[in-house]
Amino acid sequence: MDIAVIGSNMVDLITYTNRLPEAGETLEAPDFALGCGGKGANQAVAAAKLGASVMMVGKVGDDLFAPGTLANLQQQGVDTRYVTSAPGTSSGVAPIFVDDQSQNRILIIKGANQRLKPADIDAAADALRACQLIILQLEVPLETVYYAIDFAREAGIKVILNPAPAVNDLDMAYACKCDFFMPNETELAILTGMPVASDEQVRLAGQSLLQQGLKNLVITLGQRGALWLQGDESHHVPSLTVNAVDTSGAGDAFIGCFAQRLVATGDVAAAMQSAVAYAACSVTGRGTQSSYPDADTFQRFLNVH
Repeated sequence: MDIAVIGSNMVDLITYTNRLPEAGETLEAPDFALGCGGKGANQAVAAAKLGASVMMVGKVGDDLFAPGTLANLQQQGVDTRYVTSAPGTSSGVAPIFVDDQSQNRILIIKGANQRLKPADIDAAADALRACQLIILQLEVPLETVYYAIDFAREAGIKVILNPAPAVNDLDMAYACKCDFFMPNETELAILTGMPVASDEQVRLAGQSLLQQGLKNLVITLGQRGALWLQGDESHHVPSLTVNAVDTSGAGDAFIGCFAQRLVATGDVAAAMQSAVAYAACSVTGRGTQSSYPDADTFQRFLNVH
């Protein structure tokens, strides 16, 4: 295997609306879609669609959503041997509201994802040791994330930690054990308590995290691209101009593509360039995983951009 994703599965319940209702107000929304999501699954699917060999360690519930979640991962080429059912729990769900400006607001109910434990990593240990890269997020228990980081360090496997959703009590000592720390600008603000309205503010907030000992900090900036900070060096990759339809899952698209390119080439700058373009391509379609292009479709997108 090239990549292991240890993380979450969610079922996305996506409502498209012209505006969000006020308190006590009922609105009719023009459209709805049901999709497979979760930050972990999204990142796994993006990497697999681009040709990486990907396995996932995760949990589903024992409800009607679970079989479809597993089938979707398998159809996208993700190895699901270590995605197991948590008895007596619901699968994770994510109600997503997308307005007429293509901005999204998301709630998550973690459900079975809360039941992913260090023992699940132990169960997958032999398969994990054969991987070159492990990707982690924060939609599963922190104890499991920390255990996975220590496991990867002992096994000599590179780690990407996506601190999403951001939590104030994240132990930065564990973040510093990772090879890449990848927040978006909102998560950066939560983690640092600093403003991120301008590029300079983002840089200052990022430097405050680097000073704690991070190896590589990659900040995704939406339509402003992405910023890579390492030591005293910085590298900004601007985004492409596209007609955005739905920004849901764009950050996960970035991480999945970055991981695939990093494993394939070892070139961080080139991986960032590709990942920014892949995220831009993803926002031109609706949904999360459903908007992620495969390698051929992505190449056609690059040919015209």
